[in-house]
Amino acid sequence: MSRKGEPIRVLHIVTRMNTGGVAVLLANLIRNFDPKDIEARLVVGSCDSSEEDYLEKIATDVPYIKVPALQRAISPSKDLSAFFALIKQIREFRPDVIHTHTSKAGLLGRFAGMVAAPRTKRVHTFHGHLLEGYFSKFKTTLLIKFELLLAKKTHRLIAMGTQVKSDLLNVGIGKDSKYSVFYPGLTPANVIPKVQARTELNLDLTGIYCLFVGRLTQIKRPDRLLDTVSELKQRNVDVKFVIAGDGELTDSVSARVSKEDLPVLMLGWQRDTSAAFSSADIMLLCSDNEAVSLVLIEGSQHSLPLVSTNVGAVGDVVIDHSTGYLTEPNPIALADAIEKLVRDAQLRKMMGEAGKARAAQYFSLDRMIKDHVDLYRSL
Repeated sequence: MSRKGEPIRVLHIVTRMNTGGVAVLLANLIRNFDPKDIEARLVVGSCDSSEEDYLEKIATDVPYIKVPALQRAISPSKDLSAFFALIKQIREFRPDVIHTHTSKAGLLGRFAGMVAAPRTKRVHTFHGHLLEGYFSKFKTTLLIKFELLLAKKTHRLIAMGTQVKSDLLNVGIGKDSKYSVFYPGLTPANVIPKVQARTELNLDLTGIYCLFVGRLTQIKRPDRLLDTVSELKQRNVDVKFVIAGDGELTDSVSARVSKEDLPVLMLGWQRDTSAAFSSADIMLLCSDNEAVSLVLIEGSQHSLPLVSTNVGAVGDVVIDHSTGYLTEPNPIALADAIEKLVRDAQLRKMMGEAGKARAAQYFSLDRMIKDHVDLYRSL
């Protein structure tokens, strides 16, 4: 165990580092811990074949140890192999804290910790709002049963968002006293002059653009996005849409845009989204479920007013009628909110500035690092 004056050894275990919010946050943590305070090691599993590995494509500076058998899909043989591989990593590193992230790593990592180092402190982060919309009813029920058991064997639980914590407590996972609510922390935005950003993306230099950034997958509801675009087109509201993202629904989205002649430009996946954010006037999210959305935080960093379905922990970022609008999950409500912003430049400016101030106060990288270090010290 760590002695006085030595850094705290923390073993982070995550199922996979596919490009997305969890990967961004974990990479930021590993990069930015002060080595005098924290000696961190990252153990990761394998991405699905359809996913981009964030560590291989983007965060190439972040060191990690790969456990190939650790995968999202259930496989008794691979899961058992991953379990023993994690035991090996724990015994080699001898951490003071085992910090697990995401469901499969949380299950195998915590059980492996109980076997390999029963006195080591165990921490688990609930990054997402996983009780609705991500798994089948059977898998969700099974997940809850495991989490009910594991919460009793975990020293601290971290919820990324107040609504995430509330919903977990409502189904009996853990006690309130075990929870900490942390917010994601991002590096300062790379804001590009709007004319430069639009020129770079071949957008009109005039006009109003509404931006969607995210995976084109069912939970993000790109169909609802296009329904909203269609509604605004019928109302003759002069606004264009930009989609920055890719996914299994890309082809169907593209086909509908062409068939209905919708005012949508599809940029595809962007390694650097700075130009997309800097070119926009409004930010839109239309998901069925979200934790504390990183893209909404980025939108606020770029002084964009936000429009989002009122789901999951989105309300931690979007303060209704202050930094943007929270709506019912339907295209009419989303279109109503966007139309208000399109027709009122002063409202866009006011909400964008309020969002930027909130992002600086609550969603900074320094705050996220301090929250984690303080928690480890308290253990």
